[in-house]
Amino acid sequence: MTKTQTIATLAEKTGLKKTDVSNLLDELAALSYAEAKNGFLVPGIGKLVLVQRAERQGRNPATGESITIPAKQVVKFRVAKACKDAVLQ
Repeated sequence: MTKTQTIATLAEKTGLKKTDVSNLLDELAALSYAEAKNGFLVPGIGKLVLVQRAERQGRNPATGESITIPAKQVVKFRVAKACKDAVLQ
């Protein structure tokens, strides 16, 4: 589903204007980016979290040479159990 389709569906189901729904989704995204370091929960869907990855060994696929991949922070989304149960039925 595209962003436009999502906006149209939500606008139809809630009775709100498409511009209002679009603004709400944009604000939700901006808020989630700002709060990801603290963990941002979308009830019933999941949680956006910042995770520290440890340094690890990898392999250059072109040359086969062993390389060290440095430690870094990544953003992960943990899907809620309610969402898994609803989707996987």
